[in-house]
Amino acid sequence: MKAKKALIHPGWLRIMHWVNALAVIVLMMSGWRIYNATAFLGFAIPKDITLGGWLGGAIMWHFAAMWVLAINGLLYLGLNLATGRLRHKFFPLSARALLSDVRAALKGQLAHADPQHYNMVQRLAYLFVMVDSVLLVLSGLVLWKSVQFPLLRELLGGYEGARLVHFFAMAALAAFILVHLVMVALVPRTLLYMVRGR
Repeated sequence: MKAKKALIHPGWLRIMHWVNALAVIVLMMSGWRIYNATAFLGFAIPKDITLGGWLGGAIMWHFAAMWVLAINGLLYLGLNLATGRLRHKFFPLSARALLSDVRAALKGQLAHADPQHYNMVQRLAYLFVMVDSVLLVLSGLVLWKSVQFPLLRELLGGYEGARLVHFFAMAALAAFILVHLVMVALVPRTLLYMVRGR
């Protein structure tokens, strides 16, 4: 009888990962269209990679995906806390181990032998995405309902500050996604784990 392969990612995690991925793509593409309405940083995003067709359409897509990401993200965080996965997978953090893993990554020698355990670079990257996503949601709340969140607005440097925070937090998320896709291309079995779980 064939031994059952170890479960790498439970079903709830895989579903939430793909829902988040879809929501983030919609948010990014519609957000770029919204950004283009003012292009406040002095450049525009190519229209071909934006979503919504016009400002009103982009805002509708953005709000729809925003609710999906917020609800799915809260469920993801809640299940990670409730199951102990957050503590088990992402902690403890070690500066020495991180430096060692970064050096190994720069040499192309970062180990991925055991998919059940994240190396220190992965831990920090995934924790960064969680914090960055919270920052995106908070700055997005200020952009959406600035008057209703005066304290949050002031903490983020006013409306214009929140707009900058939102844009650069999105840019940081886009950079993470790019690195994430490169890593998946280098270690393709990780994609199979996120599809099959085992």
